[in-house]
Amino acid sequence: MNLCKFLDTVCRGNLPVDEYRILYKCDYDITCSSLKQFTYFYPFLLLTLQDEFLDVIYWIRQIIALILGVIWGVAPLKGFLGIAIFCVINAGVLYVYFSSFQQVDEEEYGGTWELTKEGFMTSFALFLVVWIIFYTALHHD
Repeated sequence: MNLCKFLDTVCRGNLPVDEYRILYKCDYDITCSSLKQFTYFYPFLLLTLQDEFLDVIYWIRQIIALILGVIWGVAPLKGFLGIAIFCVINAGVLYVYFSSFQQVDEEEYGGTWELTKEGFMTSFALFLVVWIIFYTALHHD
């Protein structure tokens, strides 16, 4: 069952409707008068949503690192310029993803900086390994 439908079923089931609203990117508004009670009894749902979104950011970063590492290795790019361009592309793509495409409230995740740095170091390490392997294999004298 879709989370939006589940929340709608729980909130509309036996609870009176008033001004509290959950707007979770559904096709419709989910209203719930006892939102605090709901999140008290089902906190794992909200935590699960946050964890899933952070996992998506993490894996998008790994894919970007893998692709850019191959490109940087095939094109004989060297030095600080390659690292700087990787950092800008990696941070920029993820920023556009979560601010424009997903339109999440950054404050729910600790702010823009927390989302921007989520999984960055592991993607940076993967990028360096792939870049070095491809560069060495193709351009070694």
